[in-house]
Amino acid sequence: MLSPRFMLLRPAASLPSRAFSARPALQQGQAPDMTEGNKELLVSNVRNRLREIVGASTNWKDHKQAMAERASLSSLLAQSQDELPVKIVQDSYTEVHLPLGSQPSLREKYLNYHNSVRFGRILEDLDSLAVLICYSHTRNEELNMSPLSIVTALVDKIDMRKNIIYPDGDIKFTGNVTWVGKTSIEAKMHMSQYHNGAYSPVLDATFVMVARDPENKRAAFVNPLKPETPKEQQDFLQGEINKKRRVELSTGSLLKVAPTAEERTVIHRLFLNTLDPKTVSFRSRVLPPNTVWMEDAKMKGLEICHPQERNIFNRIFGGFLMRKAYELGWANACAFGGCRPSLVAVDDIVFRKPVEIGSLLLLSSQVCYTQERFIQVRVHTEVLDPLTRQHDTTNVFHFTFNVDKEVPAVMPQSYGESMLYLDGKRHFDETMRDHV
Repeated sequence: MLSPRFMLLRPAASLPSRAFSARPALQQGQAPDMTEGNKELLVSNVRNRLREIVGASTNWKDHKQAMAERASLSSLLAQSQDELPVKIVQDSYTEVHLPLGSQPSLREKYLNYHNSVRFGRILEDLDSLAVLICYSHTRNEELNMSPLSIVTALVDKIDMRKNIIYPDGDIKFTGNVTWVGKTSIEAKMHMSQYHNGAYSPVLDATFVMVARDPENKRAAFVNPLKPETPKEQQDFLQGEINKKRRVELSTGSLLKVAPTAEERTVIHRLFLNTLDPKTVSFRSRVLPPNTVWMEDAKMKGLEICHPQERNIFNRIFGGFLMRKAYELGWANACAFGGCRPSLVAVDDIVFRKPVEIGSLLLLSSQVCYTQERFIQVRVHTEVLDPLTRQHDTTNVFHFTFNVDKEVPAVMPQSYGESMLYLDGKRHFDETMRDHV
């Protein structure tokens, strides 16, 4: 669901594919095209439109009735993808503006104590934009409400192009659908900021969304996509490559198969480095110089999931989960490195199951791999049912940070920690390959 901090510049269906253009800025940090007509399309209008699309209630007390009414939309679902009209990329192209420069009243929610923008808020905005893009792709002019429930499946990648996001410069988000499966949609988004008289890129993001039935119980078909230009065809092909890579990563997960021979050698070498040379015993372990036990590189948190953080389907907003996980991971990296970390990349955020209102959300952050000035952090979230005391994993997050000085190495002690170490190394190596 689109956050109230957004302002939609124009209806998605009428947006041109050409670059954003408008009048010169009125003042430092204020972007062009801030006309009164555009200011009228504030986020409240977008939120209302999204609520109308899914038939969501604005009041928490009415949510059960609203969801019951949505169940009747199941008859509107397509029985196969062939029944749905083919869409083009332009159908989903969306441009959204966050006027931090021209509307200073918005800055308070985005400002951190370093006088830059809180990246956790940006994660919330990206998640909202991805939902809007996908609803634009699946839009049916003949229906007042969409029978689809579009939810975030995973964040494939977020690559930072800039370390600093200024709190007094207007921000522009653009995005569109780049690849479509039968029930899943890949949306690519770009964020830029107006600074020194021009927009410059800040980040690129790839989200994978899935379509479900009105009650969010089973998969639903989405419109096929027809790429037209060479760039669109290239993006579609990359979407196929991304899907194949995700399948390979899943089948090769350390939760399913043993480490490779090279990885086993790495773990054995780490183990030998922790043996006490005085006792020559497998049971006596010592910490090598400039290292930290993984057990001492953790940070935990707890959130009570209130209705305020619900999405249009009356579950906890995925962007909220990402923000909380990022802030805990950042804090852990900051404490571990002893200085302010900068985000390099976010990758492979998997949404395993929805988080219900009223849940106790447990977050656990672990520095699982370091190299020179880089810190790889894994954040695991799970819900606790206070009545049954049952724990269920909901999300796993991976963040790569960079700091201004070399950091200690983390040292696993148990086999489980060794698997976390190797998993962190895999994610770090993949991130570094993309940044070469």
